Amino acid sequence: MASRIVRWLDEHLEEALLAILLAGIAFVVLFQVIARYVFSSPLGWSDELARYFLVWSTFLSASYCVRHRISIKIDQFQNSLNAPLIPWVKMLRHTIVFAFCVIMIPYAWKYVAQAAFNGSTSPALRIPMYYLQSAPLAGFILLGIRVAQAWFREFRISRSNLLESLKETVKEKEGRP
Repeated sequence: MASRIVRWLDEHLEEALLAILLAGIAFVVLFQVIARYVFSSPLGWSDELARYFLVWSTFLSASYCVRHRISIKIDQFQNSLNAPLIPWVKMLRHTIVFAFCVIMIPYAWKYVAQAAFNGSTSPALRIPMYYLQSAPLAGFILLGIRVAQAWFREFRISRSNLLESLKETVKEKEGRP
């Protein structure tokens, strides 16, 4: 049972959270439009809540994109390489992103801790600001996990390509007199 839950979280965590956040944005904005134009009573808190949902969805979407291998990148260099080298280039890219996450996590933690220590709250909703300011921390942690998973996936591919290349080299040498 626990393994099924972990597997589901691995496959769908960001997707579920993003769906909830984006539905929340749509609902809040629609509610604001109705309140403003139907009841002539605009809400002071709706823009703030929609903005906070957007911030959270921005940080969560980075790990979602890595998990599903969708990102903005320039493939010109990568496509000019031999096929066995491509996973190694991807591993280098993942290593750089992982290092960035490792560097950013302590700063994000300090950012959240400082907001919690100060006790600051949002202007309209009066919720603690560390709820919003924990989005970078959660985003960098999830991104680091997803990049590590992608790195190991590319490592398995590169290892199997390297083994196949070595087998072919040995076969070629054995075939020679």
